[in-house]
Amino acid sequence: MKTGADSPSGVHGPNLGQPDCCAARYAPAGNIFILVLLLIAVVGLLVAAPTQAREPEPKETERVVKVGPQREIKTLREASRIAQAGDTVEVDSGDYLHDVTVWMQAKLKIKAVGGRVRLIADGMSAEGKAIWVLRGGAISVEGFDFIGAKVNDRNGAGIRLEKGNLFVRDCRFLDNENGILTGGNPDATLEIISSEFGNNGHGDGQSHNLYVGTIARLTVIGSYFHHARVGHLLKSRAAENHIFYNRLTDEVGGTASYELELPSGGIGYIVGNLIQQNSTTENPHLISYGAEGYRWPNNALYLINNTLVDNRPLGGIFLRMKPGQQTVVAVNNLLVGKGKLESAGPGDFRNNFNVDWDQFVQAVREDYRLQENASLRNKGVEPPVVPGVNLRPAREYLHPRSTRSTGGGPLSPGAFQTSTKP
Repeated sequence: MKTGADSPSGVHGPNLGQPDCCAARYAPAGNIFILVLLLIAVVGLLVAAPTQAREPEPKETERVVKVGPQREIKTLREASRIAQAGDTVEVDSGDYLHDVTVWMQAKLKIKAVGGRVRLIADGMSAEGKAIWVLRGGAISVEGFDFIGAKVNDRNGAGIRLEKGNLFVRDCRFLDNENGILTGGNPDATLEIISSEFGNNGHGDGQSHNLYVGTIARLTVIGSYFHHARVGHLLKSRAAENHIFYNRLTDEVGGTASYELELPSGGIGYIVGNLIQQNSTTENPHLISYGAEGYRWPNNALYLINNTLVDNRPLGGIFLRMKPGQQTVVAVNNLLVGKGKLESAGPGDFRNNFNVDWDQFVQAVREDYRLQENASLRNKGVEPPVVPGVNLRPAREYLHPRSTRSTGGGPLSPGAFQTSTKP
């Protein structure tokens, strides 16, 4: 169809050569045709005209709240009052004394810039609970040291997670009564990557390096737990626990109780960890599962490719497990010391070996990589297949608080697949 002033082919206007009477007779019909043609032309122009480009809607600008001694905002406490959901809070490196606060934002990133940020409680706490209390939504924290939290209830924490989802990367929790303490919110999650927990605990056995309540999921990867004061290195009542490629070692002078405890059962994926009990511990158990009863509908413990070290002269117990409705699968673990995993009760126990210290590169320095010519090298078997979770170790712990790729290839028993230095 043409548009513009030309009429469509085969349609003509009134015959101007006819008498006036004929013109008068045909004029109304001709006018109607002209009007129709004009209307068609206008519609054609509108259809043919290019659609006007709409202005793109402006993207929501991420706001950055800067904190530091030389900034307009000098404390985390002040930042927590003005930060809005979606903001990033950047904190200049240095020591922040008594800077305790509560975060309630729905979404927030909090990170150190220019070096580490040391939050030193020195007797102060938010709400009598912690250096930071989190009661919001999705919060990520990176590059902070939480030091010296103590409260009247003897359970002061570096961070107390009461609600929401917390992601922690490259943080250290030192000399608190609890490193991180969570409540029992069933929707909450906690993920810890490349962090350190040391010398936490009041000393009464009721507070721990990491103390997780009945939340939905705990994930810990590439982190270092050591020297808890009488309490546990890691204690969790979460419904799901993903504990991959960590070092939980009580070491010289340590007084920790359990190195790892899941007292309420649940799902525990314990893969590629170095777990070591110190010679001076009062509690002989390294790992405890279900000691307080199985409160979750699904209870299964998978111990895959861990190195378990018992330095207790009188001998310890690698696994304590309360009888009940649970599944236990232990494959490719190395045990240094007396005892067997099978003593815990019925389960699927395969390819687990008791070995001497001389099989490792330098056990006296907590270097439990198998020597290159160790008899067990490449003697691992494939772990079981679990939907949604890969139990075949793809990485290994790298001290301090990191991981590295194992490079694939044949499996060896234990937490470490490589024998070369990083």
